Amino acid sequence: MEKIDNLDRQILEIIMRNARIPSKDVAAKCGVSRAAIHQRIQRLIDMNVIVGSGYHVNPKILGYRTCTYIGVRLEKGSMYKDVVPELSKIPEVVECHFTTGPYTMLCKLYARDNEHLMQLINDHVQQIPGVVSTETLISLDQSLNREIPINKPEE
Repeated sequence: MEKIDNLDRQILEIIMRNARIPSKDVAAKCGVSRAAIHQRIQRLIDMNVIVGSGYHVNPKILGYRTCTYIGVRLEKGSMYKDVVPELSKIPEVVECHFTTGPYTMLCKLYARDNEHLMQLINDHVQQIPGVVSTETLISLDQSLNREIPINKPEE
C-alpha cells in the first residue's frame, strides 16, 4: 500500500474541515498547483483513504427529533449476517455495528418522536428472526461529531 505523506495529511485536514473548499484554495494553503491537489485527492480516493463525500443533513429539520442507539442481542452471533439485511430495510436505521460486550449489535436510528420509536422497535426491529432482545438508549444531545485526526502514526 502506498504511504500517505505530509502533503496528503495537510490536504486531508483542510478538506475534512470543509469538503466544499475550492481546489485553488487548498492549493494556495499547501503551496502546490491545483492540478497537484486534484491528483492527490484522486489518489487518496483510489487508496480508499477518502471513502465518501457529500452533505450532512440535519435529521431534526426533517422531523426526526429522537436519535437512539439500540443494543440488539441475537440468538447467535453468526445470525448477524442475516439480521443486517433486515435492518437495512428500515430506513430510520442509519448505522449498525457488530460488537463485543453485552450486545451482539449496536444500531443507531432516528425517530420522529417516542411513539414512532416504539413502533420501529416493536413492529420492526424486534420482529426480525434471531433478535432475542433490545435495549434502547436515547441520545439527549450530541456533543462531538468529528473525523479521526490526521496525525502521522507512531512507528
